[in-house]
Amino acid sequence: MLKCQNMVLKISGRKFIRFLKPRITFQTNTTRLQPFQNATWRVQVPKREMVTLIVATTYDPASINPATVLLAMPGWTTGPTLPPNIKSFTNQQTRLIQHDVSIVKEDDLDSRWEEATGEVVDEVIFLSRHTAVSNRPALTVHPIGVLHLKEGESPPHGGKAGWAGLTNPRIGPWLRLLKKMAEAHSLVPEFEITLEGTHHGPLTSKPTMFLEIGSTEEYWKRQDAAHVIALLIWEGLGLGGGEPVGNWNSETGKRKVLLGIGGGHYAPRHMDIVLKDDIWVGHLLSGYSLPMEEAKPGESHIGGTWRQSIQSAFEATKASFPGGEILAHLDQKSFKGWQKKAITEFLAEQNINVGRPNDFT
Repeated sequence: MLKCQNMVLKISGRKFIRFLKPRITFQTNTTRLQPFQNATWRVQVPKREMVTLIVATTYDPASINPATVLLAMPGWTTGPTLPPNIKSFTNQQTRLIQHDVSIVKEDDLDSRWEEATGEVVDEVIFLSRHTAVSNRPALTVHPIGVLHLKEGESPPHGGKAGWAGLTNPRIGPWLRLLKKMAEAHSLVPEFEITLEGTHHGPLTSKPTMFLEIGSTEEYWKRQDAAHVIALLIWEGLGLGGGEPVGNWNSETGKRKVLLGIGGGHYAPRHMDIVLKDDIWVGHLLSGYSLPMEEAKPGESHIGGTWRQSIQSAFEATKASFPGGEILAHLDQKSFKGWQKKAITEFLAEQNINVGRPNDFT
């Protein structure tokens, strides 16, 4: 017979359980054991598995087609259903989930997956179509956020006003790998391989990036483009047995991270730097993400949400690259004199270092 009185469990910071002065006796027909005083039992606390979450939607051929190609590769098994009815598939430390609505409409999929499975999401990769006024075919990579909108404004394509997602450290390395793969599969020069400025949602709390195929329905359905995107994920995550590409480690290799400020949506001046080896990519603020209102005569204040955009982009980039050296890179020619002066002064006030192209080598 086991008797326990006044037993208290205490979890210590060193991951063992201490029973504080329990009064425990074991009684049998022949033996009575003395109480254990301040007994300590070490308990192994299992580590929660870290996983990569890939998100695709049947709503979009540029999303579901690469996902289908990827799922045809070895090692995939059916995973749990994420409420209410989102399918999932597993392969090593990778999880691919598939829903049926617009890619920017399902918020918080990372935290929802964690809650449903107990696994820890390390990063999120969305597969999506890309649209452009030019209709030019393109394969693009970009971080997400809606940094420039004022509180209360409604983002047209998901996210939350003023929000900057954490940037996935793979963006720079995968852009360079994507370019090599697209060239090897004869998609270049037909397809442009490019970054895009930070834009749209959905909301996530883990490092995130979008991989997109553009820019018209004809190209969204291109199987050769879908194949290259699937191969990028396969090789980039090391699912075929090779080394993963783009894992951040501040202790090894170069630590310089580009925070792009200014320029057009496709960030050509920033692209020139990012295509060099060992350059990491944080947020990319195109001109439309830096609304600036010129000061009125006799006043010095420059209105607009540009300060908010820069500050949010810097903080999110810094959090995404712990131990990294964040350098703001300005597209100098995209700004008027008063704009460049205001931005450089603000960067100095915020202790954000500015890098010229040679500083990234």
